[in-house]
Amino acid sequence: MNVSQGTTPRSRRERPAKAPLTREGIIDVALGILRSEGLRKVTLRRIAAELDTGPASLYVYIRNAEDLHGQLIDAFLEPVVASAEASVDRPSVDWRSRIKALLDEYRRALYRQPELARIALTTQLSGPNYLMVVDAVLGALAAGGVPDRESAWAVDMLLLHATAEVVEHAEHQDDEGVGGGAAQSLSVLTSQIEAVDGAKYPHIARLGPDLLSGNGTQRNHWAVEALLNGVLATPRPE
Repeated sequence: MNVSQGTTPRSRRERPAKAPLTREGIIDVALGILRSEGLRKVTLRRIAAELDTGPASLYVYIRNAEDLHGQLIDAFLEPVVASAEASVDRPSVDWRSRIKALLDEYRRALYRQPELARIALTTQLSGPNYLMVVDAVLGALAAGGVPDRESAWAVDMLLLHATAEVVEHAEHQDDEGVGGGAAQSLSVLTSQIEAVDGAKYPHIARLGPDLLSGNGTQRNHWAVEALLNGVLATPRPE
């Protein structure tokens, strides 16, 4: 084999060894891509390129795209776990308030990556952080005297409502879940409601601006109260 003058071939043995692949390392790379370039760029092919390996080698650690997305969502739920652990240390706090605080933190975490919130609606989550959140909500329900059978279904309903709320309003929120761009859209909708044809839409005309009254926190907490009251009053079917 001819070697051009001045060029010294390098043995493969002299090259630095690549770090071994791990599930945690793959997720860390995926999170980096997500934060810098968005969810669309988070593909197994792109992750493999960052790790200097082939996409096929990732399937040993990541089953498919849904599994990857579930792990990304779980990583963003880490702050909620801290809130959940803190709620356990404050058993004197009213159980309903504990649930509201947990769901507020859950929504706040998803607002940081609204694209993941949309995926969370159709992905079965099972990561350790998500399971901690579920366990904390179940603990608060138990503290409130909600029977186990009803709690087992209620926790899914509560988290589903919180996730859907993020998906609905994410484009109008900043990273902390505070309304930003919502003012203009709300103003347009308010004007439409105020000008609605009372003969065609009598109930909308009757309620008027009250349909849009209250801030996000008030409406979210009222919805949680309504759900909890319904859970307490509605036995699960046999």
